[in-house]
Amino acid sequence: MLTIDFSPLFPWPLLAVLTAVTALLLGFGAMRRARGLGWRSAALAGLLLALANPVAVEEEREARTDVLAVIVDQSLSQDVGKRREITAQALAHVEAEAGRMRNLDVRVIRAGAADDGAAGPVDGTRLFKALSRGTADIPRKRMAGTIIITDGQVHDIPNDAAAKSISGPVHVILTGQRDEFDRRLVIRHVPKYGIVGKDVTLKIRVEDTRNDGGSVPVTLIKDGGPPKTIAVPVGRDHAFELTLDHAGSNILQMEVAGAAGELSAINNRAVVSVNGVRERLRVLLVSGEPHPGERVWRNLLKADPSVDLVHFTILRPPEKQDMTPVRELSLIAFPIRELFEIKLNEFDLIIFDRYRRRGVLPSIYIDNIARYVENGGAILEAAGPEFASTESLYQTPLARVLPAEPNGQVFTGGLRPRLTKTGQRHTVTADLPGAGVGEELPRWGRWFRQVSVDKRKGFSLMSGRAGKPILVVNRVQKGRVAQLLSDHIWLWARGYGGGGPHGELLRRIAHWLMKEPELEENSLQARMAGDRLSITRRSVEPDETPVELTAPSGATIRVTLKAGIGGRARALVPVSETGIYRIKDQKHTALAAVGRLNPLEFADMRTTASHFAALTRATGGGIAWMADSAPELRRVRGGRVTSGSNWLGVMNNRNFSVKSVREAPLLPAVLVLLIGLGALMLAWRAEGR
Repeated sequence: MLTIDFSPLFPWPLLAVLTAVTALLLGFGAMRRARGLGWRSAALAGLLLALANPVAVEEEREARTDVLAVIVDQSLSQDVGKRREITAQALAHVEAEAGRMRNLDVRVIRAGAADDGAAGPVDGTRLFKALSRGTADIPRKRMAGTIIITDGQVHDIPNDAAAKSISGPVHVILTGQRDEFDRRLVIRHVPKYGIVGKDVTLKIRVEDTRNDGGSVPVTLIKDGGPPKTIAVPVGRDHAFELTLDHAGSNILQMEVAGAAGELSAINNRAVVSVNGVRERLRVLLVSGEPHPGERVWRNLLKADPSVDLVHFTILRPPEKQDMTPVRELSLIAFPIRELFEIKLNEFDLIIFDRYRRRGVLPSIYIDNIARYVENGGAILEAAGPEFASTESLYQTPLARVLPAEPNGQVFTGGLRPRLTKTGQRHTVTADLPGAGVGEELPRWGRWFRQVSVDKRKGFSLMSGRAGKPILVVNRVQKGRVAQLLSDHIWLWARGYGGGGPHGELLRRIAHWLMKEPELEENSLQARMAGDRLSITRRSVEPDETPVELTAPSGATIRVTLKAGIGGRARALVPVSETGIYRIKDQKHTALAAVGRLNPLEFADMRTTASHFAALTRATGGGIAWMADSAPELRRVRGGRVTSGSNWLGVMNNRNFSVKSVREAPLLPAVLVLLIGLGALMLAWRAEGR
């Protein structure tokens, strides 16, 4: 390409000064009516032009191709109907149309898939981050535009201000059908916390694009239990109550009945989690005759701010009389009826610490305690020598819920408690500090008394002399029972012989009795560990059964767990989908949330153009439906309309690179000299006349 340019011999400011001086001199000459002024002007103009040095510039240019970015949505919502097939057709059409255009490259960027390079599962469809990464090496002036092939459900569309950073028009080709029908379950309100044993209010809504009247059945499953069905009106918010049965996560699965012809049943399901918090734990501690271990129980329970402790020590049976005046007595009457009949069910745990029958508790009240356990309560008996006597609690109606029966013997002398094989797997005692591994002896201090018993039911977790149980736990219908068959745990608290984990052991016993979820001995749990799902099964007996893992999309795989220590079997499974994963074995079901409980990807599966309306308007792009017809691609120049009825514009930037430059002066020095001398001679001749 040939152009004319200047290559001045002096800087332009100096040439400007010379031109101004020349103009002043010529103006002065004109005022004086000097002869030969025209020839002098010609000579000076020629001199100034020579100093400006005009040159002919010839550039050898190479056209640079423009780049059309094509974003292909590969998110899970594209699996609905024939969207994948239509997406492939749209991509092939765009590539064919662009292939007929000169100086245009097509860069295809596939995005939105679960494994498209993100550090972990991503909630929703994110296409514009992929666009930014995929075109980072392309100069803005080479971008011919962007075409997005999607169903319209994209969750990172830039706002109007951010849209200015996108070069060229943004066009959208939609892969779904117009007026699609879908039914979905929407969570309107869920409290994050609630008090255990009380109700919380949840609010849901069923949206149906074809039906705004009537009601539909919604199935509720709490913590994997039996299903319950409620009727929910379509198109209106519906509130209902949920009772929190335990501390920690209370998970409620909800599913609305499907409708014929709807897009997908994935968004007919929803999962919510409400964290249960205990208001205060009410513990009744009934102590028999005072002993050194009584303070251990009291200090442990008093140190826990969440425990409301009621403590009675029975120092004197009712039949015992003395001559102390009543006004000098500091003891109070034992409120038997109030505690063991009226308010019995208000307690979360009852502890009998070396209690023996002394006529204080009639059999009818002890029978109340047994029924309290069977109906969901919990008792812990910390036994002393009296348990082996005729005054034992085993000689009362409570015997039917106690797992160990005394045989009349009491072992004395040094003994070191150790975990049984079951105790090495049970959550109450597994991994206790200093317990030792396998047959290794524990690094604990010795005790010096143990009540000999015969275990009738339940699990023996710790043993002592002659392999006899020291700690036995059992489930009784809805309730739980634990027996600690020695009153010498206080020696660990004092650090005798190195001490032992008394605080941790007693805490675990109490929390297991009160049904804390993390201490369930047979359970299936799952949680996220980085970008992998960690599955843990705890079992008292070895269990090699594989578990079934169901992804949010419905895909199912079988996972084999690897046995470990402490009754655990584990597996780590890489996951890429966002949503609720369901893990199930023969007895248990666990849920794990990856990302949001109810992911954006499945919130609305309908194809829509509304999300992109503002962006396409701001960038001059257009929206086309493949369901109507495949849009035509046209090459357009800057400043022209870039979209129209069933056509999408691709910018022709006419960008180029200069390979070489050749310059040639337009005024050779000899020619300038001759012109200047000739003009001066003519000026002298005119002046001499």
